Amino acid sequence: MYSSAFHRLAGVTQIVRAGELDIFHTRQQHTYKVAQIGRRLAENLLRKQEAAARLHGLDPEVVEAACLAHDLGHPPFGHAAESELDKIVTDPTCCGGVKEDAAPDGYEGNAQTFRILTKLSVRYGRESPGLDLTRATLAATLKYPWLRDRNVEKKAGKWSAYETERREFEWARQHCRGEFKTAEAELMDWADDISYSVHDLEDFHRVGIIPWSEILSETDTSGLITGAVKSWTKDPSMPADANARMKSALERIKRKIVIFPSMTHEVYDGSREQRRQLRNFGSILIGTYVRAASLANGHDGPAVVIEQTAEDEVRLLKYFARKYVIGLPALHAQQYGQKRIVRDLFSIFLAEGKVGGSKLLPARMRYIWEDNSGVAPARLAADCVASLSENEAYQLHHRLTGSNSGLILDPIVR
Repeated sequence: MYSSAFHRLAGVTQIVRAGELDIFHTRQQHTYKVAQIGRRLAENLLRKQEAAARLHGLDPEVVEAACLAHDLGHPPFGHAAESELDKIVTDPTCCGGVKEDAAPDGYEGNAQTFRILTKLSVRYGRESPGLDLTRATLAATLKYPWLRDRNVEKKAGKWSAYETERREFEWARQHCRGEFKTAEAELMDWADDISYSVHDLEDFHRVGIIPWSEILSETDTSGLITGAVKSWTKDPSMPADANARMKSALERIKRKIVIFPSMTHEVYDGSREQRRQLRNFGSILIGTYVRAASLANGHDGPAVVIEQTAEDEVRLLKYFARKYVIGLPALHAQQYGQKRIVRDLFSIFLAEGKVGGSKLLPARMRYIWEDNSGVAPARLAADCVASLSENEAYQLHHRLTGSNSGLILDPIVR
């Protein structure tokens, strides 16, 4: 919580650009709620399943710490920038680099989180980089407990450590079972899903983006179900009865929301009663999904089991955000410009870092190049981009491209 990486999350996109409207969650606000839910999940399981909790070594402190850390690696502008960085780190020739500059394993927010925790965070001297976290805490942050392998489907798109942190990754995973996540990592992941599906939905309800009349329609939901199932096809574990499960999940969500008529029949204006109903709807969902988690009684599978009904509802609620928000043309236009900013900054940082220049690199970034000799230059340039808040990225880009000179006494990045 005291790290500069955590502080930066207050200026990083959750879904809608940080600073667009105050009612939208930033990454930091989202993270606080994930941490609160994660801790309650662990405490609930300690009460309900004391023996299983001992078997898995469950510790609420570790769950909360992992939740606080889980989004540190998200670059400015969220997933749009993440995918852009993955492209240019793998092939920096598009940004003025050469093939030898590349980091073949690309960029991924979860792997960047692990790099921040173990290498980039500053707490002690150069001989002890990172935050010096325990093995259990580091293992709990590994949502995808493997390094990238482009030849294996599940490891090609999501992974939790780069080659540069292989030694730290292996140390953290030394006592773990195969490629199963630890119990704390499972709970961190579920807390993230709960928060994302509920709190972002609340934001979009407030600004009138969620068309509840369409969702509650008895005749007009086939497209919604089809879209949710189609998005599920990206998961190789999608069941044969996915369509029926999404239909059932939608019916259960309908039953939960119809008892809050102001949400479905009124335009949100922030009245007391509307706020009360929205809060209670969110509370019902969170309570349901917290109680849906249980610990396995053995070590022959995942440590945490989530009730299928809850898992399906959360999947559908997350799809609402993708359908009604992420598909907005205005958002895509924003992301187009944001990707250009990322490419431009990466190109400048790469060129400046390779020649050991300190005239353009902000002082806060210079140690990245000084302390990581032998690391691919593209990785270090990405480290620099990923360390920025969105306001810093905009202002620095304006200055370095000459569109706005700014003030000479304002370093922008501190």
